[in-house]
Amino acid sequence: MLNITRRKAEETIILDLEGNVILGGGSRKIGEEVRQLIQAGTSNFLLNFRNVKYIDSSGVGELFSLLELVRKNDGNLKLTNLPTKVKEVLTLSGFMPMFDVYEDETAAIEAE
Repeated sequence: MLNITRRKAEETIILDLEGNVILGGGSRKIGEEVRQLIQAGTSNFLLNFRNVKYIDSSGVGELFSLLELVRKNDGNLKLTNLPTKVKEVLTLSGFMPMFDVYEDETAAIEAE
């Protein structure tokens, strides 16, 4: 199960994630949320992983698809507060270098 809370800071929508980003709901839920926001005109996103316990290959695939979609719409998709398990999965899958990853929310919002 994945819960998503939406906040706004300057021109960025922050999605606070809580739970697991996995096949069967979590990864799809992030995708649906971001796609709806893009349709509403949002282009800059920060995904806060502070309370995410695990991400699987389905979740990684969804993140990469969203990264491509956001960039195609002239936006940014940034990640912050990655737990060790999430970092490991992104690194082992080879996707970590493709994302803009920040240690904290403030640094992510201030970065261009």
